[in-house]
Amino acid sequence: MAKPLHNYDESKIQTLSALEHIRKRTGMYIGRVGDGTQYDDGIYVLLKEVVDNAVDEFIMGFGKRIDISIADAKVRVRDYGRGIPLGKVVECVSRINTGAKYNDDVFQFSVGLNGVGTKAVNALSLAFLVQSHRDGQFAGARFARGEIVKELAGKSPGEPNGTLIEFEPDPDIFGAVAYQDDLVQRRLRLYACLHAGLALVYNGTEIVSENGLTDLILEEVGEEAVYGPLHHRSPALEIAFTHTQRFNETFFSFVNGQFTSDGGTHLSAFREGFLKGVNEFAKAKYDGDDVRESMVGAIAIRLKDPVFESQTKNKLGNTEIRADLVGQIRDVVADLLHRNPDAADILVKKIEETQTLRKELQTVKKLARERSKAVSIRIPQLKDCKSHLDSRRRRGLDSMLFITEGQSAAGSITACRSVATQAVFTLRGKPLNVAELDRAVMYTNEELYNLMRALNVEDALDGLRFQKIIMATDADVDGLHIRNLLLTFFLRFFEPLVLAGHLFILETPLFRVRNKKETRYCYSEEERDGALATLRGAETTRFKGLGEISPGEFKNFIGPQMRLTPVQVAHEHKIPHLLRFYMGRNTPERRQFIMEHLRVAAED
Repeated sequence: MAKPLHNYDESKIQTLSALEHIRKRTGMYIGRVGDGTQYDDGIYVLLKEVVDNAVDEFIMGFGKRIDISIADAKVRVRDYGRGIPLGKVVECVSRINTGAKYNDDVFQFSVGLNGVGTKAVNALSLAFLVQSHRDGQFAGARFARGEIVKELAGKSPGEPNGTLIEFEPDPDIFGAVAYQDDLVQRRLRLYACLHAGLALVYNGTEIVSENGLTDLILEEVGEEAVYGPLHHRSPALEIAFTHTQRFNETFFSFVNGQFTSDGGTHLSAFREGFLKGVNEFAKAKYDGDDVRESMVGAIAIRLKDPVFESQTKNKLGNTEIRADLVGQIRDVVADLLHRNPDAADILVKKIEETQTLRKELQTVKKLARERSKAVSIRIPQLKDCKSHLDSRRRRGLDSMLFITEGQSAAGSITACRSVATQAVFTLRGKPLNVAELDRAVMYTNEELYNLMRALNVEDALDGLRFQKIIMATDADVDGLHIRNLLLTFFLRFFEPLVLAGHLFILETPLFRVRNKKETRYCYSEEERDGALATLRGAETTRFKGLGEISPGEFKNFIGPQMRLTPVQVAHEHKIPHLLRFYMGRNTPERRQFIMEHLRVAAED
């Protein structure tokens, strides 16, 4: 019998305090930590938890303004609600399971129901200040990493009622972080659209919405809407929707002002209720995919006892509300269509057009599948790996597909890759520009069809075989053009794949600087100049293409130190416009744009 590595006895059992647990198991409370470059990074969750409490005051009819200011990593949030009862301020921000949101008389439709949110912010902050103002008196405290430093109390004549929270994320947990203005403003804009009439003032700029979810939809689709968004608002339910010329359906869902990015019961009820409402109005039996294709919709509900699947509240789990909600949405949608006959006529024609195109596409798909079987059972351009993504079982999270140009580059990567996790797809020349083409091209163009098959995304993104899709193209004009053509392909036909963070760009060195003792790989001219300044007698090699890098060297660039740049989209509703402008047939307009900006650059 093997000797145990350690003794498992009573001394190994630990009991953590609530503060210790939050700091030790941070992900349970705020999800990912991050550095502030991603929308769901932890520092934005800290901000959300504090703003949620201020919004809850507005929901209950107290305070129509919230002031938010951020300087470096220091956050200040001041609401003008009722203020925390002065004798319980310290407990409400430091003791788990303490708060008034268990009391329906005080908070009927609250986001924060488990008494954790602000306590987690306190525990994860280098410095934390709370002050509550009520009727000319105030109470509060200063904390450091969740431990109380000093209690505060006194008079505050003339100071409006409400609560002030200031905090700074703890660098011991988050490292060096920075709040991105666009990500903060997006979160605050969602709050504004969900709570018409609430003014959120961020660093002096007021963010407010008077039309609720209609404003959100219009911001997302811009001029793409084929009919003005139809909108319904009642105390416990708000929906808005329109259609565009996109290929994907896009939904936003909210519960008590919380953005549920993973949907849940209310979103599935919205999708089903919408289909039933359209079919009831049109006296038809349209398929759900035909009705919802290119749809952009939003639903917000208010619920007394929401059940979320995690502390970060990304998905609603109240299954008992589904049947009633489906029926309610069906009736609302049918009524909206009857009341708006012009929009309803456009919607029905759009569905029938989609239905026709889908039938035509089925024929094209069948021919493409038969053609591919006749040529080869396997995908000729794919060198597969052993591990594949299965997100439901959390497998294959390290799997990746390199999309390369030409046999030379593909040969270098294939020779040094990890067969377990790294696959290679070789492009045969430049891909087709699909900026203004329909989906049939994916089945009539052999190159694109084989790429789609390699990814296994023909029918749904659920079948995606790789966690990371990596564009590995040369760092020259042709390579950048191929990269843009690939970006166009993914954004045109598989936008959700990009938005989900699966698409990356491989960064490879432009220069090799070496002397007899040392070799350095440089990714920019600045790095090259720095290497030349420190390596005496060094020679420089400029890599014109990936094929010029030997497999022995390439292994360094696709191994543990691999540099990947994620493809990120700041504003989804601008994607169609960007594709048309930069990759469409408007050559004269694009040429004029380039010439004007060249002129500006020359003047600078």
